[in-house]
Amino acid sequence: YLMKAELKTLWTPSTAWGWRSTWKQWLRHAHESEIPALIQFAKRLKGYWRGIVSRVRWPMHTGQLEGINNRIKVIKRMAYGYRDSEFFFMKIKSVFPGNP
Repeated sequence: YLMKAELKTLWTPSTAWGWRSTWKQWLRHAHESEIPALIQFAKRLKGYWRGIVSRVRWPMHTGQLEGINNRIKVIKRMAYGYRDSEFFFMKIKSVFPGNP
C-alpha cells in the first residue's frame, strides 16, 4: 500500500528534475520490495519514462490536444491544393503564436 501511495505522489512534482529523483527512488523501492508483480510493473513503466517526463514538463490534457489537432485538420482542409508544405506549416504556426 505504501508503494501505491508513493506512486501517486509521482504525478504531482513541481519540476521534471524533482520527478526524476522521485521516480528513481520509487524504482529502487519497487526492486527492493522483492514483490514479483511490483517489479514487473516497474519494468513496464520504465519504458515509458520519457513520455511521463513530457507530461510533467508540459501538463496538457487530451482535450487540449484534440482541439489543436482539430484546428490543424481545418487548416489542412482549407489548404487543399497548396504545393508548398512550408506555407502549410507557416499557417499552422500562425494559428498558435508563441509556440516553437
